[in-house]
Formats: sequence, structure tokens, C-alpha cells
Amino acid sequence: MKSMTGFGAAQARAGDVEIAVEVRSVNQRHLDVKVAAPREYAPWEPDLRRAVAAAIGRGRVEVFVNRSSASRGKEIFLQKDLARAYVNAWRDLQRELGLAGEVDLALLQGRGELFQKGERPGNPEAELETVRALLDRALAAHARARGREGAHLKRDMESRARALRVLVKEIRKRAKILVPHLKERLEKRIGELLGRDQIDPARLAQEAALLADRADVTEELVRLESHLDSLRDIFAAEGPVGKRIDFVLQEINRELNTIGSKAADLEVTNHVLAGKAEVEKVREQVQNVE
Repeated sequence: MKSMTGFGAAQARAGDVEIAVEVRSVNQRHLDVKVAAPREYAPWEPDLRRAVAAAIGRGRVEVFVNRSSASRGKEIFLQKDLARAYVNAWRDLQRELGLAGEVDLALLQGRGELFQKGERPGNPEAELETVRALLDRALAAHARARGREGAHLKRDMESRARALRVLVKEIRKRAKILVPHLKERLEKRIGELLGRDQIDPARLAQEAALLADRADVTEELVRLESHLDSLRDIFAAEGPVGKRIDFVLQEINRELNTIGSKAADLEVTNHVLAGKAEVEKVREQVQNVE
């Protein structure tokens, strides 16, 4: 089990270029990959997206690729065309005005616009293998981070599932004594309304049987335990399990609602409410599970 939240990074040098790759992700219902890379790498962005999609099943994933020259700030480029234009202009002026002297290097001194700081042109295609290797390393680190977070989520959800099993046992225990309790309550109510001398034992038994049938939650408890078994198996499964857990939680919630409406018993209702609270806590956690 893995979380959808994670971070991974890797960096390396390719010739005179420093390359860094970062992978960040947060929870989202479907997979959404965003790649932010230098213009030089634009032709290979689809390849990077496919590599991410092969490693991550769900979530909003952002991939940042940074490229910088290892000698940034040290490269000086002479604007030769501009320098040539300066020299030609001075020579034209010299011929036109008949000026004596030589047009030499001294005329270009102090002209800062002739020089430009920058980076030497790189070879992005030659850097592609480095970028791919760095993305693989960043994705591996990202997977480890998601695995650690997923382990915490799994432990918490397993503890919630165990609490649900305890509540199911309590409901089953209460359901076994619920029929006599309902019969006793029905007899008391009828006695208060009609008087005990007016109670027909056969009719009372019939009404009690109908009431007990409506309040019988045996089938719901069997299905509920089956759903909890499914949940246990999903927790132990490999790969993306978030959607499967969410589906089973819906079924568990449905059975709890049915039990609460059929039982018509305060103690059972309290157990159902406690169970629904546990289901909601698991549902909050599963929103971050891949």
C-alpha cells in the first residue's frame, strides 16, 4: 500500500551541465502528470510522462527538471558582429573626413555592450539519457517516501477495521437477546394500553414473531463480516488499492445503516453509530491511498 503523497529528487552532472529532477505528488482521484522542463527538453516530455505513468497509478504528480551550466557566470561571449560594425564605422568616418591615425583596439575599450555573459550552447539530446536516469532515481525515492506514508496509513486503517470487528461482535451478541427483549417490551406496552387481563397470548406471540422478523439483522451481520474480510485481504494486496477500499467502505456503511434501522434498539444504535464513525475515519485516510 502506498500513499499518493510523496517527494523524490536526484541530480547529476552531464559534461558542463548540472541537471536536477524532482518529483512531487498529492492525492487526486485520477492520474494527472505535469512536467516543467527547459525548452531544450520539450521534444522528450511525452517520454518523461510515460515513465511517470508507468511508476504511479493515481494522484497529481509534478515533475521539475532544472538544467544549469556548471560554469554559470564565468563564460564571456564577444559580440563580434557588433565589434566589426564599430571598426567599419570608424574606418568609414576616417576616409570620409580624411583623418590621420590608425583604427586599433583602443577604440573598443570600455564598450561593455560588446561582451555578454552566458552559457555555452549545450547538447540536450546527449543529456537525455542523464535526464532519464535521474527521473528513474527520483521516482524510486518518491516510491520509498510513498511506501513509508502508506505503511502508516495501513496501520491506522487496520486498527479501525479491528475496532469494527469488535462492534460487529457486540451487535451480534445484542441481537441474540433482542427477540425476548422485544417481546417483553411489546407485552408491557399492550398491557399498559389494554390491561394484562385483555392480552391474548397467541396474538402476542404472533406480533412478537413479526416484530422479531423485522428486527432480525443476521443477514446484514454475515455480509458485514464478509466485507471486513474483503477489507483485510485488500490491505494485504499489492498495487493500487485505494478505489477498492473505498468501494468496500460504502458497502460496510450500507449494512450498518440497515442494521440501525431494523434493530430499533438503543444499544444496537449506539454500536452502529460507533461503527459509522470508524468507517468515516478510514474513508478520510483512504483518500490519500493510491
